[in-house]
Amino acid sequence: MNMQWINFLSQRGMSETHMDFGAAAQELRAAQDGMVVAPLLDCGLIRASGVDASVFLHNLLTNDVSGIDAATARFAGMCTPKGRLLASMLIWHTGEDFLLMMPSDVLAGILKKLSMYVLRSKVKLTDATDELALIGVSRPVGVIDLNTDAAAHSVAAISDGSAIRLDTTRWLLCMTPTAAMARWSELRTHAPAVGTQAWQWLEIQAGQPRVVAATQEAFVPQMLNMELPAVAGVSFTKGCYPGQEIVARTQYLGKIKRRMFGVHFDHTEKFLAGAPVFSAQTGEQQCGSVVSCTPAPSGGFDALICVQSSAIETGEINLGTPTGPRPRVHALPYAMGADDGVSPAPTDD
Repeated sequence: MNMQWINFLSQRGMSETHMDFGAAAQELRAAQDGMVVAPLLDCGLIRASGVDASVFLHNLLTNDVSGIDAATARFAGMCTPKGRLLASMLIWHTGEDFLLMMPSDVLAGILKKLSMYVLRSKVKLTDATDELALIGVSRPVGVIDLNTDAAAHSVAAISDGSAIRLDTTRWLLCMTPTAAMARWSELRTHAPAVGTQAWQWLEIQAGQPRVVAATQEAFVPQMLNMELPAVAGVSFTKGCYPGQEIVARTQYLGKIKRRMFGVHFDHTEKFLAGAPVFSAQTGEQQCGSVVSCTPAPSGGFDALICVQSSAIETGEINLGTPTGPRPRVHALPYAMGADDGVSPAPTDD
């Protein structure tokens, strides 16, 4: 993590935890209501360079890396041979190289794991977190060089780096720390600064999964909705990769029994990623896990949970313990089809 960038943000009020800029509740409300700008300090970058980089990554990840061009980003996962996710990541081109953005707490392990596969491939893998800065922007208004008509997962060159459209409301900017400091000052004329907590809330509202250290090997991609078009993290035409047989079998030969849903609950403390979820059906036996969780603008907490679909349909699930808080399930901003036996998530209405 680049200390020049960190010091710049600290001088402008960022807390030591990077979670906020001193006004967490107001920042959450700002993220809910309009444009905000956030330093994405909970994520890091791996750079893959060399003539074999595309083929190397294509053979290891769940999505089609060979189809990524200068104008395209893709979401993908890295699995164990049993199809369990070790990481989720966003991938895009920078010059002749690829950048892989993922949660910081899994980066070192994934870099080591990827390096084990290099062998004679002409590819070099490095931690690029110190080289570049990542800024999140939601609902950009008046930001001249961001094309608000761009498609999701499109990449555009801007005056000082790259801009990736993540979904209907969120953008990712990637640039050198020096350029980021100038860009930050410009963006702040349009929007308030928020920390990683508010950005993670926006991520939850988008139904975007992340795999962190606590949830490694807990999910196959379909459990996190990664094969759905809105998330678009799995290709079923790209060929083999570690875990591909399990992922394909799950897709074509069986009902997907667990899915990711959005929930809200009232409690004094949030549940960390990996916390257990229980249902009346399973009693003392865990039926799912928390994927991510953060305070909600209206109070309480919003979360993504991966849970047995049958438990969701009964409406009787509990977080943390079999008698823990019972969340209200709400619809994510994309459809989950009935062809795999999953009914649309109920809403709060």
